[in-house]
Amino acid sequence: MDKDNLFKSPCQQERKKYKADPSNENRTSLVIPASPFMKKLGYGTGVNVYLMKRSPTGTSNSPWAVKKINTQCNVKQQGIYLKRLQDEAKRLKHLEHPNIVGYRAFTEANDGTPCLAMEYGGEKSLNDLIEERSESGKGPFPASTIFKVALHVAYGLKYLHNEKKLLHGDIKSSNIVIKGNFETIKICDVGVSLDLDENMQVSDPTATYIGTEPWKPREALEESDPITDKSDIFAYGLTVWEMMTLSMPHINFSEDSFSEDSFDEDAYYAALGTRPALNMEELDNSYKEVIELFLVCTNEDPQKRPSAAQIVAELEAIKKE
Repeated sequence: MDKDNLFKSPCQQERKKYKADPSNENRTSLVIPASPFMKKLGYGTGVNVYLMKRSPTGTSNSPWAVKKINTQCNVKQQGIYLKRLQDEAKRLKHLEHPNIVGYRAFTEANDGTPCLAMEYGGEKSLNDLIEERSESGKGPFPASTIFKVALHVAYGLKYLHNEKKLLHGDIKSSNIVIKGNFETIKICDVGVSLDLDENMQVSDPTATYIGTEPWKPREALEESDPITDKSDIFAYGLTVWEMMTLSMPHINFSEDSFSEDSFDEDAYYAALGTRPALNMEELDNSYKEVIELFLVCTNEDPQKRPSAAQIVAELEAIKKE
């Protein structure tokens, strides 16, 4: 079993070029290099992300992150991912916040591949940094670093939920980009976001919460309760947990022992939507606030989780102490 692809949709070796919809309001005329001429930053389900440098001789333009359809996916999948990319462009164009990756353009690359150009939020995701720290044998991130990330992500979620009435729908460490030594912290990937109504519930009853399985809350797994802003909060709590454990939620084996035989599928599915355990021996008293944040955000009852606005208020109060 390939760990990197465990929670991603498989792609088949079948190619087809999709052109960006020329009637799309986000479309613009720009020169985007073909993939081999850009540095690959990462990938997601059905897409790859590249660094596009924009500093010709004599100029100093900030680089962009360019998200492109993975043309190795089959034709049906490419159609799904193209729709998501177009939706993300529409969403992102109307968002402006220091903790949300900014929109730049929606166009085609020289090879004809549809792509979304975004603000370059940093070369590494939080997930990259978690993996690097784990591989180097270091323990949890310092409590102060976790607190900073938690506060800035909460700022972004408060903006999405309260000002834009938007559920992100896929909060996790790989959808948080970091620049430098946590100089900036930004949420990315709003391609599966959903509209919220005045009661903070998803307004379209037919809409599907996509998410990523290990970070999904109970209400999204069982479809027993309405999806609300609190679904993002559960995934946010698990992201705080990731920084304390350097692990993926509910995946209980070490890097060295990863194999199909070591993966307990029944235990994994039984654990989804629940609060994973913490090794308290690794966490001293400096982690008190972030542990409490993790615990309250991962309550299985959505109504007992705090809102993003409440989290911001509480963390800012602690910061001032």
